[in-house]
Amino acid sequence: MVDLKGQYDKIKEQVNSSMLEVLDTTAFINGPEVHAFQKELEDYLNVKHVIPCANGTDALQIAMMGLGLKPGDEVITADFTFAATVEVIALLQLTPVLVDVDKDTFNIDPEAIRKAITPKTKAIVPVHLFGQTANMEEIMQIAKEHNLYVIEDNAQAIGANYHFKNGETKKAGAIGHVASTSFFPSKNLGCYGDGGAIFTNDDDLAHTIRGIVNHGMYERYHHDVVGVNSRLDSLQAVVLRAKLPNLDSYNSARQAAAKKYSEAFKNEENIEVPYTESSEDTHVYHQYTLKILNGKRDALVKHLNDHGIPCGIYYPIPLHSQKAYKDERYREEDFPVTNQLVQEVISLPMHTELDEEQIDFITKTVKEFVNS
Repeated sequence: MVDLKGQYDKIKEQVNSSMLEVLDTTAFINGPEVHAFQKELEDYLNVKHVIPCANGTDALQIAMMGLGLKPGDEVITADFTFAATVEVIALLQLTPVLVDVDKDTFNIDPEAIRKAITPKTKAIVPVHLFGQTANMEEIMQIAKEHNLYVIEDNAQAIGANYHFKNGETKKAGAIGHVASTSFFPSKNLGCYGDGGAIFTNDDDLAHTIRGIVNHGMYERYHHDVVGVNSRLDSLQAVVLRAKLPNLDSYNSARQAAAKKYSEAFKNEENIEVPYTESSEDTHVYHQYTLKILNGKRDALVKHLNDHGIPCGIYYPIPLHSQKAYKDERYREEDFPVTNQLVQEVISLPMHTELDEEQIDFITKTVKEFVNS
């Protein structure tokens, strides 16, 4: 699904030499490489504050802790996403409120958000799923109308752009009150272990979060807020510094591969290719996800595996049906899109090293089976 070895080969010399420097200086935690990466990512995203941390799940949890949300506060998020998004809401004893997604983009449906708002609602967590930005203009308007926080889950869409109706463009993760991302190795910007970061333009919130990631300390052994231990190590920062200048070219390569996939599938009545809401740069294809419309999705997975082609089903079970997150408030009729997607979606290999021959083999194998 992801060719990390091929990508590494192109930055090998820089990564290896910089890692040796870290080993030589032994500045493993909060060293110069971490601070340099933080500044470079702030410049790239055009945000005032990037606070690195240990992983993307921590990033989302710490963002919520920084906002001072209290047990029982309701947080609205998408039903069709990875469990980490709702996991941290539950861990903080907040109340997750799952809503349906848009049938085209798979991102949270703004109308479903509006219907779910109650006096207890305090925040919205839009997930930029599979690399495409959610409808942030409408979500920010809803948040303004109801005095809610917006916490962007940007684990899958770093580098994507969002275009406002007035012509303004912002990077995904630089729109809401605060955002989180993951640097898991398979992400568009991934390290060689775990890593994450929180973004915000709010000075006071950034100050609070910097304390939270380091046991609540601003001064050693002075614990001013309840914190956690969540820091990005210097060896991972080395990898991220090597990759960040290439992020736009990495995303362009993914977009080019996606375009070739979609062109190959364009006349297939049983296949629906990914939808892009506005211009191409709003989708950076963390995953290239098809909908298989003739009921053969599960059989297609086996067929691809039999032919040595990796694929993935993201996600096979809706969050509202997961044992950990079931709630009597949820009714199946509230999730028609999600319940349909879990039966139809399949993600094909997507990475920066995909070539014409690989794409040709994958698309032919898919089409032959779906039409058989």
